[in-house]
Amino acid sequence: MRVVRWLVGFVVAVVVLLGVAVYLLGLYPLRELHPSPMQARGVLAITGANVYVSPDAPVMARATVVVRDGKIAAVGEGVEVPAGAEVIACDGCVVTAGFWNAHVHFTEAKWIGAEWKPKGVLEAQVEDMLTSRGFTTVVDTGSNLRDTVPLRRRIEHGEILGPKIYTAGGALYPPKGIPYYLRGSLPGWMLRLMAQPATPAAAVKDVDRNIADGADILKLFTGSYVERGTVLPMPVEIATAAVEAARAHGQIAFAHESDLAGVKVAMASGVSVLAHAVDTTEGVDDAVLRDIIARKMAMVPTLKMFRTTVTTKASYLDPIYAQVRRFHELGGDLIFGTDVGYMTDYDTADEFQALAKSGLNGRDMLRMLTVTPATRFGVSAEKGTLEVGKDGDLVVMNGDPMTDVGAFARPKMTVRGGRVIWRR
Repeated sequence: MRVVRWLVGFVVAVVVLLGVAVYLLGLYPLRELHPSPMQARGVLAITGANVYVSPDAPVMARATVVVRDGKIAAVGEGVEVPAGAEVIACDGCVVTAGFWNAHVHFTEAKWIGAEWKPKGVLEAQVEDMLTSRGFTTVVDTGSNLRDTVPLRRRIEHGEILGPKIYTAGGALYPPKGIPYYLRGSLPGWMLRLMAQPATPAAAVKDVDRNIADGADILKLFTGSYVERGTVLPMPVEIATAAVEAARAHGQIAFAHESDLAGVKVAMASGVSVLAHAVDTTEGVDDAVLRDIIARKMAMVPTLKMFRTTVTTKASYLDPIYAQVRRFHELGGDLIFGTDVGYMTDYDTADEFQALAKSGLNGRDMLRMLTVTPATRFGVSAEKGTLEVGKDGDLVVMNGDPMTDVGAFARPKMTVRGGRVIWRR
């Protein structure tokens, strides 16, 4: 009898411990999914700056930018610095609106357990990957929400310094369509959890579950490299159901398209943003690019990623650069993104060099970094330009990116909502 009672007690203890573990690892990190940012207080003034209010405005020389309680209060020459302001004497530095990176991931092992990581460790990781690159807003196009949601919460509560984060949570793949490079690097149990909806109804359930767990956008693999050189397209009816489910919640869809077939699925299903330039470029001609533009779809080139993780061969890269150049010439909307997190080299200099090779100038790149993503995400009234009343998101650079695009990769200070979140 004593043995029976012991066994019952042991089983109860195990069940309780398992329940606690499930709660702490699975449910606790998903509380407060969309926290409001901590309201900034005080006045910040940047003086003696050469200011680009927008990508199209002429430079405003030796100007002052004043941010009060997180919002831009004044921009211009001869602006009086309010009493009690924190003053940053710029001495000819360049100031623009805060940068967006519209293709990042929080999938490296160092982000696991973001709920519990020490403040200093987590903040250093954010600084290394994002804030030291000038990013005040980022778009995570695929991650574990139990890592990304706590990271976002800790940033918005002011516990650590970091950018605003939009996240897709888990991506949706074609049936039996997880890319070969993920199958070769992830454990089997994780692969089994990745969404591969076989029906439109299953796709809707996957989207709704992602949204319930904190996702802000949808990420689809409309074309997935199931083997090297072999792309499996997502069935159009599945992609369409997923996009419509996201749109019903006011969310936009990103697509990893890979080739012409993947592009056609993205177009037919109503995707808003191509998460990469098309790297298997056969058949992606002017007619296709015009069709993408006519459907009001934007593109995130991620040019450095191709060179870094695929090959440096010109025969592979040059057609991608030519595609981006032509898309731009035809009037397509380009958005800056690097695929950091999947790509472990965080330096942005090579991306700006590749964009220049694709025919873009400094103003084009500033538009990619600011106005275009803010417009695409429906927040152009708050972000994207340095206008009175907008968020005090700023980047301070020593060089002028209109004459040296490499200056974009060398910020000296990043300000979000009037708070310095990184300085060199």
